[in-house]
Amino acid sequence: MITQRKPHRLQGRIAEVSIKGFRSLECIEKLQIPQLTVLIGANGVGKSSFIRFFEMLGWMLRAHRLQEFVVRKGGGDDQFFMGTRTTPEIKAEIRIATDKGFNDYRFDMAHLSAGDTLMLTHEAYRYSDASKGRQASWSNLSGVGRESMLPDQKNKTAKTIYTLLRQCSTYQFHDTSANAMLHQRWDISDSAYLRSDGGNLAAVLLDLRENDSPRYRQLVQQIQRVFPTLEDFVLEPVAGKVLLRWKSKYSDKVFGAHLTSDGSLRLFCLLTLLSLPDERLPDILFFDEPELGLHPHAITLVSEMLKRVAKTRQVFIATQSPFMVDCFDLENMIVAEARDGATTLRNLPREQYQQWLDDDYLLSDIWLKTPVGLSV
Repeated sequence: MITQRKPHRLQGRIAEVSIKGFRSLECIEKLQIPQLTVLIGANGVGKSSFIRFFEMLGWMLRAHRLQEFVVRKGGGDDQFFMGTRTTPEIKAEIRIATDKGFNDYRFDMAHLSAGDTLMLTHEAYRYSDASKGRQASWSNLSGVGRESMLPDQKNKTAKTIYTLLRQCSTYQFHDTSANAMLHQRWDISDSAYLRSDGGNLAAVLLDLRENDSPRYRQLVQQIQRVFPTLEDFVLEPVAGKVLLRWKSKYSDKVFGAHLTSDGSLRLFCLLTLLSLPDERLPDILFFDEPELGLHPHAITLVSEMLKRVAKTRQVFIATQSPFMVDCFDLENMIVAEARDGATTLRNLPREQYQQWLDDDYLLSDIWLKTPVGLSV
């Protein structure tokens, strides 16, 4: 069992979102977001578009890096539903719930053909006190530009929104190819947080071993539950850098990442991230198909750890794994479907599906009854 985390209370969480015109998200209206969200759906229905939207928010609010996100993700035109000839504008509104009320942020984006980039044409924010029972007026940010103006605001509401949304972090440990960062030597000083691609895994493991040995030992034991061959990691700094290596219980040979299966490497990354203390995790974590390459027993373990992390952090999971779906509750589910090229997202009201659960159907049983999800 992992060492008890220090109590942490979220300053706010994403409670509702509306998105129009971003990638396959033609029109998502006031979608209710639980603290632990499991986004389920078949291939190609738009789960990744939802994840990419929040990834864009994180880049947009971290040191003015919207344009870097655009370049990395295919250019400006690719961010619009069916391209800019069909959709000239992206609109979004995010509601952040706190103990006392709601912090809302909205923005509009247009395409700049010169350079195939994006431009923010409108931004606004507001705070509504829940005790007053009415919506506050919007505070509009003046001017337009290629980067958000929200990080420059001194207002408390703007700071609250900025502080939370800039932490939107997407973890995808899919790249385990020969050129992946996991295979490279890494600077041992880059160990405070696990990178989104897991590239600095060896440095993070070394830091845990040297500075939090009980947590490190518990992490190794967790990995051994589903990867019993592992005896320990071999983490030997050379010239300030460390390479990911491990030794087997059954041999003197030391194995490098190039001799480790893709699923095992992803497992190392996931369990390490989910074992980190609260102060080394962002407030909002997104996982895009974390089950990829994992054994069903490993999927169950990862799901249980995700549920524990979600007690102190907001967690989003996009998956198409029946094994993972069955690890969560109906209230966690959001179903993604595709209709005429557009993604629809919907919550699952318990009153509509309770009869199925009473008849001993699993969530995955109901989902797999039809090709489009949990429609009955």
